[in-house]
Amino acid sequence: MRLVSPEPQRPPLDLLTGGALALAVVAVSSSAPLIAFAAAPALAIAFWRNLLAVAVLSPFALARRRAEFRSLVSGVGRREGMFCVLSGVALAAHFAAWMPSAKLTSVAAATALVATQPVWQGLIARVQGRRLPLGVWAGIGVAVVGAGLATGADFTVSGEAFAGDLLALAGGMFAAVYTALGERARVTVSNATYTTICYGVCGLILLVVCLVGGVPLSGFDTGTWLAVLALVAGAQLLGHSMFSYALRRISATTVSVLILLEAPGAALIGWAWLGQLPDPVTLPGLALLLAGVAVVVVSTARTARRTSRVSTAVPADAAPVRD
Repeated sequence: MRLVSPEPQRPPLDLLTGGALALAVVAVSSSAPLIAFAAAPALAIAFWRNLLAVAVLSPFALARRRAEFRSLVSGVGRREGMFCVLSGVALAAHFAAWMPSAKLTSVAAATALVATQPVWQGLIARVQGRRLPLGVWAGIGVAVVGAGLATGADFTVSGEAFAGDLLALAGGMFAAVYTALGERARVTVSNATYTTICYGVCGLILLVVCLVGGVPLSGFDTGTWLAVLALVAGAQLLGHSMFSYALRRISATTVSVLILLEAPGAALIGWAWLGQLPDPVTLPGLALLLAGVAVVVVSTARTARRTSRVSTAVPADAAPVRD
């Protein structure tokens, strides 16, 4: 099994996918404010949001996609099933690295470093043999710089802060791996099946990490449990799941750049809900972030229009699926 693969054949971007992406950006923007509000360990929150998401998704997925599950376990789709499992492992690694990093280094530094995800995504695409347009690389660079300025990244030199910085950087790398594996799995696997497997594997790994690390998983107040439920409904089901849905129609690199829009969204929610007024010096960073995202989207759209004129063969194992 290998991650290297040519650019998959994708259906054209439609209005439904565009709406799903907009909904996903709004949903994931609620994640940081809710985590800040919840009085629970970050890893416990990550575990519960994945477990409860599986509890919501699995009845529908098992009822409607039973044959697909059987194929992924013991049929011709075992390789795609492995991509789903590995994606869950990468998602767990992302949560396990990034969420604790905010407690070791500053939140600003952690946010800026995890925002390097599009850079790693671009490098993964390059390893896969895909040549990204110059405009995409330019947009990625502008967006990442903008994210750093918007968060006011203030890196320190203490040993603990340095460890947190490394964890946040690793969190961005694992997020890129998670998205790349999800892109590969979604070529043939339905979104309901993929997310059920991915979140289930992620939740199981996080449970082991919490038990080994002595992280409490209960005893939280009512407000914290409500915040966890809001994370499940918003950031997990309407955020991560909608981005996964869109992976059949847009590249993992574009999805990673769009995820950066979480920064201004979270700032607006934090201001409206928690009274955290954004620092005026972050506004130029937000402007750069939005400009970089726009450059990536426009450049990707132009490339898609050019390649649509050229007939490309669909891989033999990449039969289309319906979501």
